[in-house]
Amino acid sequence: MLKGTKLYSIFTGTCPVCQNESMYTSSNLYNPKKTQEMRERCSHCDTKYKIEPSFFYGSMYVSYGVGVAIAMVAFAVTYFLLDLSRWNIFLVITFISIFSLPIVIRISRNIWINIFMDYDKEKAKRS
Repeated sequence: MLKGTKLYSIFTGTCPVCQNESMYTSSNLYNPKKTQEMRERCSHCDTKYKIEPSFFYGSMYVSYGVGVAIAMVAFAVTYFLLDLSRWNIFLVITFISIFSLPIVIRISRNIWINIFMDYDKEKAKRS
C-alpha cells in the first residue's frame, strides 16, 4: 500500500494527516481495556484526533457495515465452498463475528476519521 493514501491510514491505524504515528496507544487489538484507547494528538503533526465530543459515535454506523460485510463473506465461504449445514454456518459466522470485533472497531474508527481528514505532504515531512 502506498503511504499517502487513505487505505494506508485505514489499514495501519496511523495518523490520517501525516501517517507517521499510530493513533492507538496499544498495538494489541485483543486487550479489552486498550482496544479503543487512542492518543489525544499526533506527536508528529499535532493533529487532534477527537475533533469534537463524541466524534467517534459515527463510527458505529461504519462498524455495522464492516461487520455485515465480514458476515457475508463468512456465509459465502461456508455455504458455497465448504457446503456446511445451516447450524454450522450459523456457528462459524457467530465465531468469526465475535473474534473479529476488535478489528472491526479499529477499522471503523480509522474509516470514520479518514472521511474527515486528508493526508498532508507538508505535515508529513516535518520532523
